Amino acid sequence: MSEDQGFPTSLGMSTTSTITLLGEDIADLMATHSLTELVYRMVTLRPPTKGQARLLDACLIALADHGFTPTAIAARLTYLSAPDSVQGALAAGLLGGGSRFLGVTEDCGEFLHEVVETFDGLDDPPPTSQAWDEIAREVVAEAKAEHRIIPGLGHPVHKEQDPRTPALVEIAAEEGCYGPHLALFEAIGRVHPEILGRRLVLNGAGVVGAALADIGLPIRLLRGFALLARAAGLLGQLAEEERMPVARDIYDLVEENAVFVDPTAAREEDGDG
Repeated sequence: MSEDQGFPTSLGMSTTSTITLLGEDIADLMATHSLTELVYRMVTLRPPTKGQARLLDACLIALADHGFTPTAIAARLTYLSAPDSVQGALAAGLLGGGSRFLGVTEDCGEFLHEVVETFDGLDDPPPTSQAWDEIAREVVAEAKAEHRIIPGLGHPVHKEQDPRTPALVEIAAEEGCYGPHLALFEAIGRVHPEILGRRLVLNGAGVVGAALADIGLPIRLLRGFALLARAAGLLGQLAEEERMPVARDIYDLVEENAVFVDPTAAREEDGDG
């Protein structure tokens, strides 16, 4: 490397006989850190508190696996097609993490953060629940007037309550990690029916976004934590595909029930005739 050229990093470095990460010997980190703690440190460059690590761990578990979602099906079908490429199957599943699946974590965290960062002195003293309710009313009313969807409000399956929501809120409170993002999201959950005219649940993935924002993780990287969690879930899906394969049945079902539609008729149905 030339004297005037350098590529700075605070993460991993290697020599012929050593590996360091965050400036520390890798063996020492292996003996003292969980993967969750290490990920937090690598992203923020500061060690998490015990409570932050526990809440992050809970958030990762909350997003790990939800059964036969499109991401899981994509991973299994790719594994069926290329059983020699575990990395391809995992990648196929992760690429499906977007606005409808997994993306709500980042979308919700970003939505809440835009509101929270407009207020000064939120910790001195912290707003009461009634104060948060007033803020939430303004937020929901504005979203309604602009015909905007509030990310994390509502769930396609859990219509009464997302079971992850109270569990994550309880852990955040127990660990002293309950902050303004969770407070605002809970307030939105309380007040939105009076403005929208219907009750929607607080989506657990949205709560994860609020919780991750409250423990100081970068808003623009929140989807990355959802993908980290889902990578673990997809590995479990591929292991189950080995034990109890279903990908071939899914493929056969679609193939055997494919129905040809005349291209001309299809164009007319789309209004292109």
